[in-house]
Amino acid sequence: MQAQNLEELKRLVLKVLPDIIREDPIIRAYIKDLLKDSFADKEKTEDRIEKLYAELVRMREESERRWEEYRQERERERQESERRWQEQQRRWEEQQKKWEEEQRRWEEYRQERERIWAELERQREESERRWQEYMAELKRLHRKYDSTIGALGARWGLYSEESFRNALKGILEESFPVKVERYLNYDREGIVFGRPDQVELDLIIRDGEIIVAEIKSSVSKGDVYVFLKKLEFYKKHEGVDVKRAIIISPMVDPKAKKFAQESGIEVYSYADDVEGLDNLENTTQ
Repeated sequence: MQAQNLEELKRLVLKVLPDIIREDPIIRAYIKDLLKDSFADKEKTEDRIEKLYAELVRMREESERRWEEYRQERERERQESERRWQEQQRRWEEQQKKWEEEQRRWEEYRQERERIWAELERQREESERRWQEYMAELKRLHRKYDSTIGALGARWGLYSEESFRNALKGILEESFPVKVERYLNYDREGIVFGRPDQVELDLIIRDGEIIVAEIKSSVSKGDVYVFLKKLEFYKKHEGVDVKRAIIISPMVDPKAKKFAQESGIEVYSYADDVEGLDNLENTTQ
């Protein structure tokens, strides 16, 4: 058969075969039997498709089940995380409230402390002001009365010392073979007072032996110290030996008396002490 005829036959078969298969059951059965090895049976194919579909449905359901489990697990985790976060938030808010309460109390305490300190400072300043006013008034009164009494006392002290000195000079010179002299010298080096000043001493002299005396209306510990400095000045500048050093005063501070005696100075304060000077002749021999 020629190739052209074969191609023509194929076209004819393809054209009429579908109609023949639909209309002729014998031809349809023949072709089906002929092609059964090449194509699966309908029932088997449908059964296979149904199984495949069932497997797909099962897999889909399994996937949905797992997804649902996963979603539920994630939801539980989210809820737990949310619960923990809310609990943390609640605790943080409680802590914040406590902190704010502490801050409020501390601020109240600080303000109260500042108020108390301010009040104390005001009271201190008020007390200081009153004390200053009191001291100023006291100083004013002190200056007022001290200027009057001090002037009188200074005059009395100078007059009494001079009178006592003159009287003692007369008594000693009349009763004993001694001579009472007034020593005056200028301390240029400031040995006595720490600055240049006049130095005065009373000297009782017998046969060349010298007794240095300090005659004052009252004697303090400072006066004793000054007297010692005067003795130092006198010995240094005159180059003489002092037999005795005595202090004669009607009023001697107990501390001054103790200091004088510890320093080798004799102290005569009361009338009987002055009468005790009658041993002058014996002690100077």
